[in-house]
Amino acid sequence: MDILRVNNLTKVYNSYKGAKEVVALDAISLNVSKGEFVGIMGPSGSGKTTLLNILSGVDKSTSGEVIISNKDISKMKKDELALFRRTNIGYIFQDFNLLDSLTLQENIALPLILDKVEPKDINKRVLNLMSFFDIEDLNKKYPYHISGGQKQRVAAARALINNPSIIFADEPTGNLDSKSSNNIMQTISRMNKEIDSTVLMVTHDPFAASFCKRIIFIKDGKIKMEITSNGDRKRFFDKILEVQSVIGGDN
Repeated sequence: MDILRVNNLTKVYNSYKGAKEVVALDAISLNVSKGEFVGIMGPSGSGKTTLLNILSGVDKSTSGEVIISNKDISKMKKDELALFRRTNIGYIFQDFNLLDSLTLQENIALPLILDKVEPKDINKRVLNLMSFFDIEDLNKKYPYHISGGQKQRVAAARALINNPSIIFADEPTGNLDSKSSNNIMQTISRMNKEIDSTVLMVTHDPFAASFCKRIIFIKDGKIKMEITSNGDRKRFFDKILEVQSVIGGDN
């Protein structure tokens, strides 16, 4: 079952003062099945951030379709899209996007509070996720009390709180040291394997990408290559480096 279908997705930035149009995405098509962990990689300016923004409903395409759980979000009006995103899409940001004025438990619960879920149900779901991510002892702390790796686990819990159809991760290790990067990638991998979460991650980091099951490489707004893991992370890591050396990357 395909959770995400992308058909002939194109994004063109119009010219200003006589400059040429910029084609950020050029007729990209791809599918992501339920339970997949897919990485998007490519050099700076390849279009990977633009692609993620359009897939997650942050930006609009010039043409093409983005279908999530059989709903074409490219045709949704603003209010409909906002509701759909809140209930169907989880997002893990590079810079965590936690609110310093809320406790960690409140940060995770925020989407449910906005949806006016019963407090007892909120509490149960939040505590279950905090236990899964091994952060239950931090529930009353604030974001400025904890490390970057812990913040990213809180962000992952918040992304999962509404049982979304798909989770988008934008450079989740970008602001973390190597130890914290390993921990958060182990966490996202657990989400994928144990909760059957469908994850699409943009990254420039071959180490982070080695946790994926499949990687799509893009360059100049087009898909150039796909590789699939056989379960051997070391060999997959080496293959990622090999492909990056051919098409370019942000090492």
